[in-house]
Amino acid sequence: MLPKKLGSRALALSMVAVVIAIVLIVKGVPLIFKPTLLQQVINSGELVIATRNSPTTYYEGPDGPTGFEYDLARLFAASLGVKLKVVVPDNINDIFRNVETGKVNFAAAGLTITETRKDRVRFGPSYQQISEQLVYHNQNQRPATIRDLNGMLEVMADSSHVDRLLKLKQQYPQLNWVEHSDVESEELLQMVNSRVIDYTIADSNELALNQRFMLELRVAFELSEPLQLAWAFPKGEDNSLYDKASEFFWKIYNNDELVHLIEQHYGHVSQFDYVGNRTYIEHITTRLSKYQTVFQQASTELGLDWRLLAAMGYQESHWDPDAVSPTGVRGIMMLTRDTASQLGVSNRLDPHSSIYGGARYFAQIRERLPPEITEPDRTWFALAAYNVGYYHLEDARTIAASLNKNPNKWNDVRTTLPLLTRSKYYKAVPYGYARGWEPVRYVEGIRRYYDLLNYQTKDMPDPYDDHGALAIMPAVL
Repeated sequence: MLPKKLGSRALALSMVAVVIAIVLIVKGVPLIFKPTLLQQVINSGELVIATRNSPTTYYEGPDGPTGFEYDLARLFAASLGVKLKVVVPDNINDIFRNVETGKVNFAAAGLTITETRKDRVRFGPSYQQISEQLVYHNQNQRPATIRDLNGMLEVMADSSHVDRLLKLKQQYPQLNWVEHSDVESEELLQMVNSRVIDYTIADSNELALNQRFMLELRVAFELSEPLQLAWAFPKGEDNSLYDKASEFFWKIYNNDELVHLIEQHYGHVSQFDYVGNRTYIEHITTRLSKYQTVFQQASTELGLDWRLLAAMGYQESHWDPDAVSPTGVRGIMMLTRDTASQLGVSNRLDPHSSIYGGARYFAQIRERLPPEITEPDRTWFALAAYNVGYYHLEDARTIAASLNKNPNKWNDVRTTLPLLTRSKYYKAVPYGYARGWEPVRYVEGIRRYYDLLNYQTKDMPDPYDDHGALAIMPAVL
């Protein structure tokens, strides 16, 4: 408690301050209070981030902007009630400079937390764990250690990989490398895949996404222990935006939104199938060309993405119009006799009829799903139901709810579908036993084929769709 004399003096000073403020307002002199960073964002209606172009951060997909960092930042912007604006500087150093000078609110660019970078920026909560990997070409000899490097090692300038190499050079003085300030990690991986250079360093998440397309890439060894990724904020006394981002991460940690977002971008790329992917690429050339026009026409009429429909056709039959399964389903889209009859398909082995029938059936299932299932989960649910049946999918959603999982999120229901093979669970739901692990593999397979087909046909014009691929595969949650 203040002494009586000091307290009276403080009260008098406060009253004087109030009187001065009133006089200034009466005379028309504005009182200027600088808004916080958070208030500035909300007042402007815009959250501005710096990022980079890569499959793990931000890129233009068939349905518009996407990428894990983009979707994560857009989720944060939505929580603030503002729009997201993306700035893509020329290189990593420029990303940090944009943060330091306040040209952007923060950087969301898949940035590894390092001691060197902590001198420049303030990192938010970590949201993903990666490792740094030395990458080489499959037909070259695999180096077992740094001492075994026999060729050109090239990396991105100002990346965490340079920090790693500088530390390693203290132990291996013979270690040398080339740094590029105008080349992204994906380009360096492509250069290794094409044998233009011998080695590069990549974060494990970036390699996982790119290895499906660049089939000759291999990991020689890990260069680091697990590392943390985080957003980079400017240093300073104003913590308002930083604290709000921390609250945001705390929320999405606890309500599993972060888990669902990671699954959306990485859940289908955990297994690399060299032989299967190479065969698929060959079939894109030798088989898909015969039926691509039909896939495009059917998808356009029904408002679907033709690449998704084509990926379904490959998962079903490898684009073989004469395919017949042991259970009697047949044709490119593997329609059952009953389904074909309901759709008015008289000849399941006719490619045109099969593709149109499969497209209509998929569209009907997707439309039938409850409205609370939103994209992209809605697409994964519809694919699962196409495979295992709508009512078995509903049983899996019922089980999910009973286990306190989210019945409207694919990442949760994919764990309960396999439970339909266990009597404890299938006896408790209306439609009983089902081989629930099959739709999980089915969806994961289609997602891999879809991504690879997008990569292989990204420069291919679609004569049946003036707007590119239609919005069945939205960019954000």
